[in-house]
Amino acid sequence: MKKIFFLVFLSTVILGACGGFTTGDSDSSSDSGGSEGAEAQDEKIVLDFWTFWGSEQRRPVIDQIITDFNDSQDEIEVQHTYTPWGDIWTKNLAAIAAGDPPDVIINDIMTVKLRAEEGQIEPITEYVDEEVTGRFYDQMMDAATHDDEVYALPFNTDTQILFYNKDLFEEAGLDPEQPPETWEELDEYAGQLDVQEGDTYERIGFYPLIGAGTDVWILNALGENYLQEDGEVLVDTEPVHEAFNWILDSQEKYGQNQITSVNSQFENAQQDPFMAGDVAMMVQNANYYVQLRDFAEDLNFGVAPIPEREPGNGNTSWGGGFVAEVPMGASNPEASYEFIEYLTNYDAQLYWAEQNFDLVAHEEAGVSAAESGEFTDAGREVYTQMIENMDNTLLTPQPVIAPDYAGTANPIFESIVSGNTDVESGLENAQSELEQLVEDNR
Repeated sequence: MKKIFFLVFLSTVILGACGGFTTGDSDSSSDSGGSEGAEAQDEKIVLDFWTFWGSEQRRPVIDQIITDFNDSQDEIEVQHTYTPWGDIWTKNLAAIAAGDPPDVIINDIMTVKLRAEEGQIEPITEYVDEEVTGRFYDQMMDAATHDDEVYALPFNTDTQILFYNKDLFEEAGLDPEQPPETWEELDEYAGQLDVQEGDTYERIGFYPLIGAGTDVWILNALGENYLQEDGEVLVDTEPVHEAFNWILDSQEKYGQNQITSVNSQFENAQQDPFMAGDVAMMVQNANYYVQLRDFAEDLNFGVAPIPEREPGNGNTSWGGGFVAEVPMGASNPEASYEFIEYLTNYDAQLYWAEQNFDLVAHEEAGVSAAESGEFTDAGREVYTQMIENMDNTLLTPQPVIAPDYAGTANPIFESIVSGNTDVESGLENAQSELEQLVEDNR
């Protein structure tokens, strides 16, 4: 089952204390690559593998996968270097420039094409066969390919879905098994779910920018990215105008101050407004389920695709993710690829999915995870929705022709939402600036 196309929602990260594991803060830190690259040790090729996974949850999982790989053959020994999220990619670039890169690294899927264009990663096309490329969602494999060369293998991804409170649906006279399917229905349901006291709302039925950002709704409205790979810009268009006007209408209803207050309360992961019943519906990264599982196990919630702008427009969602790749200058790319292939095979991906409740890039492993006995009934329901949602999920890799397009557009979008810029002039300005950015990079 192939897919057309995932904020980001990133989780905390990992790693550990298995044999060969080093930390970025140790004497053998990742500042110098953690090792001198692939080298012979006890007649084995030693690979230095960099990740940012250091949490109590993820560390033992990746450590076990590494141990399993090392035990599966006698030619390669993988050592694991943990480098914190804020440092790993800048240190990787410095190591490449110094001629002492790691042998394998986990990196952002959205910027594979940029790194390929800049000569920062080794192509792995010669090692990859159809069985391997066929493992993954099409949109993820496309993001890992540049100019017909494969530069990475996808590892994991995510997707945005609608979470809603079933008990509040019943209380409001709504069918808890029939979530809204369009923006119009979202507004209708929200009106029934709202609880208003005077000028304030004790319960917010739905506001588009609780959970999701403007980029998700632009994507949902268009059914495609607002900046195409060929440089076409689709910002000053009717669907995008409609999206911003809809957001602003909803904001006017609830009031900007109350929305700001509610969003700030989501910083408390143990009792956020959705868990507390103060927000009835919201679009959120599907991995949000882990917080509900850990901190609101009695909450009766449902999940559904993001409602479409209008019937037939499509339930388009957004996803991101990470890849395993070989930095440019690695000593033994073929051995590095052998480990990457193992990281992304069925068994390793299923184990990662079951232990972390993470949407893996391997389609078959993900389908198996959705039926896993490791999950509760609620977990299986959410994971199944995640799998099904990949048919609607687009990735938005940074195009070589305009690498920092979001940095240009987002301040304008934020100005519109804050009321400092009107929709018409703001989107016209964003269209013009993005077109100029594309022209400057041609």
